[in-house]
Amino acid sequence: MSVTARMLFGITALAALAACSAHDAPDPSAITAPDNSALSASATGQAMRELNARVCPGSVVGAAHCHSWVRVDPNGRPVTNSTPRGYGPADLQSAYNLASIAATGGGSATIAIVDAYDAPTAEADLGVYRKQFGLPACTTANGCFRKVNQNGVAGSYPKADGGWAQEISLDLDMASAICPNCRILLVEANSAYFTDLSAAVDRAAAMGATVISNSYGGSEYSSEVTDQLHYNHPGIAVTVSSGDSGYGVEFPAASQYVIAVGGTSLKKASGGRGWTETVWSGAGSGCSAYISKPSWQNDPSCTRRTVADVAAVADPNTGVAVYDSYSYRGSAGWMQFGGTSAAAPIVAAVYALSGGSTNAAQSLYGASGLFDVTSGSNGSCGGSYLCTGTSGYDGPTGNGTPNGTSAF
Repeated sequence: MSVTARMLFGITALAALAACSAHDAPDPSAITAPDNSALSASATGQAMRELNARVCPGSVVGAAHCHSWVRVDPNGRPVTNSTPRGYGPADLQSAYNLASIAATGGGSATIAIVDAYDAPTAEADLGVYRKQFGLPACTTANGCFRKVNQNGVAGSYPKADGGWAQEISLDLDMASAICPNCRILLVEANSAYFTDLSAAVDRAAAMGATVISNSYGGSEYSSEVTDQLHYNHPGIAVTVSSGDSGYGVEFPAASQYVIAVGGTSLKKASGGRGWTETVWSGAGSGCSAYISKPSWQNDPSCTRRTVADVAAVADPNTGVAVYDSYSYRGSAGWMQFGGTSAAAPIVAAVYALSGGSTNAAQSLYGASGLFDVTSGSNGSCGGSYLCTGTSGYDGPTGNGTPNGTSAF
């Protein structure tokens, strides 16, 4: 191993340790140690100054990890700022042609955010984000924000966890960025096991959610074929992030009942749309090992469910601004996040603006209201569409990224 490789390995290990909660040790029965791919240099010249780290450790079969990444320093601590850094609501609405409808739409919609564990400062942090960007207040007091446990009770929350608290901040902020007028329901599962997370999804549906966003996943397993029924709520769009480890499929993105959301690198450009997108290298994609192919998918190289259906920005190097005050000792402030964890609530909010969908992912196939992503790759699959951006449908970005709400 070269000197440079040893240095980066050491940085990776430090960041992986820091990615666990600073307030509560992670439950050893629910997770495994983070792998050594958790950190990646943003660019060669930046390698010793700023990097990207996974927010949550890996998970055992039957449990999930969150799909968010955060910009960190060489010691693995989030890079915090006193003012926002990364794309804000105006940027995201511009990129996806949503500014006009976001200004007036969504008032009758409720976006449910499902995550594991408790974020004690979730409402206060959301208030900072919305005030910074001039969005209307969304609080418990005015009826816009509601936080419950997986039993639907406001109180008796799960134990707090710093990594998942960051995930919650990311999800709440992205839902707000795209649909400022939507109500938000945060449902906190008791743990990262799918038994608890799926119970939280069912609870969100029972409590009247218009759409449900899920920014987590874990290894596929044979009984997911029946477990996916918890994500089947006709008339409610259920979005799930596709993963942040590159080519490969995770559950529940593999479910035939969800909208699997891949990821892109989003950059400003001159002329035309004003933005360009390529496949984000970390986006999950591919063929499910167990879930049957839905009737509305017709891609040729996968006999089972293909991931993903649609995409949005996920690259932490072209990431989004998020405010969080709980996750790390002394790390309160504005941070830059990425991961398909950002993409799932963005797309959920687009569904909320559109009024929801009775046919969910099916409407995306053959739709015209999407930006096609035609370049980039998330791994090796023989160069096929399953891991490479191409004209029309491809695995990492599905049918494309939102261009207004007509496809939703």
